[in-house]
Parts: sequence; structure tokens; C-alpha cells
Amino acid sequence: MKTKILLLIITLPLLLIAQNKIDPSHQNQALKCNMCHSCEIPTKEKLCLKPCPRDKMVTIEQTPGESPNVITIDHLRSQTDLYKPVKFSHRVHAEMSGFGSGCKMCHHYNPPGKVIGCSDCHEASRKRTDISKPDLKGAYHQQCMNCHRQWSGKVECESCHALNNSKQASVAVQEKAKQGNIVHPKIAAPEIVKYDTPKANGKIATFNHNDHTKTFGLDCENCHTDQSCNKCHAKNKQASLSSRTVADKHAVCDNCHNVKTNCSMCHSNSVKPGFSHVARTGFDILKNHSKLTCNRCHTTKAKFSGLKADCSLCHGTWTKENFKHAVTGLQLDEIHSDLDCTECHQEKNFAKPTCKNCHEDKVYPKDKPGKMIKK
Repeated sequence: MKTKILLLIITLPLLLIAQNKIDPSHQNQALKCNMCHSCEIPTKEKLCLKPCPRDKMVTIEQTPGESPNVITIDHLRSQTDLYKPVKFSHRVHAEMSGFGSGCKMCHHYNPPGKVIGCSDCHEASRKRTDISKPDLKGAYHQQCMNCHRQWSGKVECESCHALNNSKQASVAVQEKAKQGNIVHPKIAAPEIVKYDTPKANGKIATFNHNDHTKTFGLDCENCHTDQSCNKCHAKNKQASLSSRTVADKHAVCDNCHNVKTNCSMCHSNSVKPGFSHVARTGFDILKNHSKLTCNRCHTTKAKFSGLKADCSLCHGTWTKENFKHAVTGLQLDEIHSDLDCTECHQEKNFAKPTCKNCHEDKVYPKDKPGKMIKK
């Protein structure tokens, strides 16, 4: 027993010292062990790794204009290689990525405050034990070829690489080297998109883009995920669209909407107008609730019906003593400030106050029980 205790006393400090040796890739970064490890002292045999938090750690805030124009990719090149380094037109690709997931399309893992390249995570050696993560060469080719194969149908080596023994680079490579001054045309977001469908009733499907981005505050990547240049640059775009199944066309909308039972939300015989909360529900949120997010009131995901326009559900019971009427933009005069709320707001209808309880010749809003002020 004494021998085991003595052995523990000797080995524990060595173990702690070994754990203090920080990997070079973790230096100069705002990282803490508990960000990745669940136990206090992780070891080689017991890593205690948490699920990878890469989605939460993506903190890229750069714009395409802040990124480099052209990057020379030569991490894997040696003097005996068949090809010269690749000239990658970074800024043009960064501008195109704005239509999809942004910089995360390529830089999909970034510790706080830093944008890292492929070689920081993907090993140059092809002899690896973890086959779930591509080596560096595989990562480069997989990232580029998947998009270019869909776009042009061609992925010849010479489209990116110049032969090492040639004095003149290929036309494609020369063009890439010049692309530092090229900018991708700005993609203008539509307000409304109209789709013609074969449905007998409701032949027009209306997608209000402004509603989703401005009214509901969705980011582009909420809908535009796993998309490539082929989305816009397909050789036969019409044929590509017609080949999609009904399930394919509804796939993006199905993330938030029940497309199987709620067809009338999008389908009609004419273009549907944009969303209006007061027109759809009778409750005007623009007056006092415009700064709230939808889930403050609609707490159950994808369920928006069933709520009552009763302020007490969220605010409790209001009385003349605990409610400051001036927050509504109307400062009550001395006479009306002493009245109970129900004198003007019958049946808890705060959207349409009435004067008939006391006045036969006055009508709101023509006649106001006070003065309007700035909120």
C-alpha cells in the first residue's frame, strides 16, 4: 500500500507537467481546456473530449473586401512535383460565398478571434489513422472540385495548376492570376419571388424575400446552405430546375413551415402580399412590440396560432396605479388619469378605446383624453 502511495506521489507531478505542454496550434489563442475537455486533467488515454463546438466557435466577421486578393497555395509542393503552386482567386470566391454560408463554406472551424487555414487542422501526411478527416491534399481538392464539377463539369488538373516544366502557364491559370482585380457582380436580393406551379388551385407560389430577411431577421445561410455556383451558373438552368422533385422544391421551406398541410400560405391564384401582423391577426405589433423577436410571444417552434391579444398574459394585471400610460405615446390629462382602464378599454380591447361610456359626442382618435408625446 505504501509503495502505491509513493508511486502516485512521484508520478502525479510528472503527469501534471506533461499536461502543461501546450500544443503549438493552441498557443496565442483564447482557449481553455474545459472548452474541449470535460474532465479536469485530460490524458492521452482519457481525453474526455466534448462534442466539437465548431459551430459556436465560428467568429468570422471579415468582409470580402478585407480578405486577400489572390493566395498562392504551395504547402504541399516540392521541387519534383509535376505542377507549380496554385494561384487561388480568394476575394472573388469570398464575394460569391455571401450567397451561401459565407466564409464558413471553407473556413468551417475557427477559434475565437482568428481565421485559420486548411493546414492548421488537416495534416499534410497521407498516412493518418482518423479517416473521417481528410488530409490536406484531400481537403483542398474536395473543397474545390465539388463546386467546379457541378458548375462546369470539368475538373482537369490544368484548370488550377500550371505544369512545372512549362514556361507558359495554361490560359485558365493565367486568368486566375489576374483575378485579384476582379469583383463578383453584387447579388441583389429580390423583394418577392413568383413561382408558377402546375397546381390546379393556387397556380402561383409567392415567396416574400423581404419578409424573411427584414421582418423575421433570417440570415442568408438559414435558407442558402450546401449550395454551389451551379445554383446560378448551370449550363441549362431551366432543365436543372424542372428536374427537381416536389420534395426538393419544398425542402428549404419545410425547415420552418408545414408544407404538407398549409399550402395556402404560399399558393394562390395571384401574387400574395407581404406579411402584416395586424392584417393577419388583428394585433398591431408595430406600436409597442416592434423591437421584440417573434419567439418572445410565440414560444413553441413553428406554432403561431392560439395566442390571445390579452396584455395580462405577459404583463400581469395592469391598474391605473401601476401602468404609466405615457409609454403608449398618449399622456392622459388629470381627469382621465384617475379613471380605471376598463372605462375606456372595454373587454380588454386596448387597440380600440371607446369614449361612449362618458361622452356621446366624442370619438377616439379624433378626440383624445390628453396629448400625444414622443415615446
